[in-house]
Amino acid sequence: MTPGLPSTMERPHFIGIGGAGMSGIAKILAQRGAKVAGSDAKETPTADALRALGATVHIGHAAAHLADDASCVVVSSAIRADNPELVRAAELGIPTVHRADALASLMDGLRAIAVAGTHGKTTTTSMLSVALTEMGLDPSYAIGGDLAGPGTNAVHGEGDIFVAEADESDRSFQKYDPEVAIVLNVELDHHANYASMDEIYESFQAFVGKIRPGGTLVVSADQPGAVELATRVRPQAELNVVTYGEAADADVRVQKITPRGLTSEVTVVLNGRYLTFQVSVPGRHYALNAVAALAAGVALGLPAHNLASALGKYTGVKRRLQLKGEAAGVQVIDSYAHHPTEMTADLEAMRGAAADARLIVVFQPHLFSRTQELGVEMGQALALADASFVLDIYPAREDPVPGVTSALIIDAAVAAGATVTALPDKNDVPEAVAGMTRPGDLVLTMGAGDVTDLGPLVLDRLSSN
Repeated sequence: MTPGLPSTMERPHFIGIGGAGMSGIAKILAQRGAKVAGSDAKETPTADALRALGATVHIGHAAAHLADDASCVVVSSAIRADNPELVRAAELGIPTVHRADALASLMDGLRAIAVAGTHGKTTTTSMLSVALTEMGLDPSYAIGGDLAGPGTNAVHGEGDIFVAEADESDRSFQKYDPEVAIVLNVELDHHANYASMDEIYESFQAFVGKIRPGGTLVVSADQPGAVELATRVRPQAELNVVTYGEAADADVRVQKITPRGLTSEVTVVLNGRYLTFQVSVPGRHYALNAVAALAAGVALGLPAHNLASALGKYTGVKRRLQLKGEAAGVQVIDSYAHHPTEMTADLEAMRGAAADARLIVVFQPHLFSRTQELGVEMGQALALADASFVLDIYPAREDPVPGVTSALIIDAAVAAGATVTALPDKNDVPEAVAGMTRPGDLVLTMGAGDVTDLGPLVLDRLSSN
């Protein structure tokens, strides 16, 4: 099933085409026959993957990169108004389309599942995409990370199901109208866009309000923010609400999660029947993500037993507790966690998977605004590690905030009893890690910035020991 292309999407130009969300949309459009072009700051494997699909990818941003006959310019909230390609688009009268509107147009005419929440979106979207593919349903999907198996973040499938990660950070998830929506959790984050929990709830309520009439909200019965959201939206007459989790009153109740090394076995009670299945990644939070995926698939009318079996085929997403390699008896693992809740969950997962190992973390804070609001909690999370190195803040789209540095995290970590070392220059990480580790240790590179690039360098240094 291949929906037609809207005329505005026939020759799209993406500013920041290599980004996790933008590249997925570009890939699907290219697979559907659009003439895709765009620009990005640097050469990446993603740029090469897009070129392999027929897209034109320029490196660097310049007005000349925008073709005069582009049908639209696709942007994310991270693109600044003075970007030369955006300025040129205004001069030419080429319409600007937000990334979320572009994604929404790809879902038109399909049975959409949108996965939302402050944490766990990428993993849960990936689990569903892998399971539906394993079942032969050939779904389309757009994910904020590359699947470990297929190695891509987006695919155009011939089936009638579209699975999409729904980003709340800039309220853009309110543009979707899914048949089924998952809300994993609701917490305060993205402080540049949300001033309070009330604003967060209002935003999630607007997202839930877009679920198609007769559709289903799958929502956690355990996480307080999600429970509050469910209470607020239940009066909507045309909305089915299905809860999942370990709470006694959950509609899809988790009876037991049994760790088995780097995997888990999960038993749920669904429609009065027990169902046990495997989750091929470690940690309680990943097991619960799999249960959310199961509940969503069942809400779409899929057979629970087949779906549960297919979920066991999921092997991970790049940057979500991804094993980068082993050298000198030390395993190096990469984590995208950048919010204290995510950090705690991943550190606890690693503790559960390798209880006898020393855990050494290389943490890079992400965004000045997040560090300003949650730096203390980040430091407290690092107390779960045996030792940590803390890098300077990765700014991403933000300008520095006076007085906001990694010292906020380090001071909180020390107060919580953690062993922490500041490393302002990330080039010092390989040597520092090699000097601390011994065979049997686990090293976790953690954060949403370019800390992920350090794993191979650490492995190279350890190999030279």
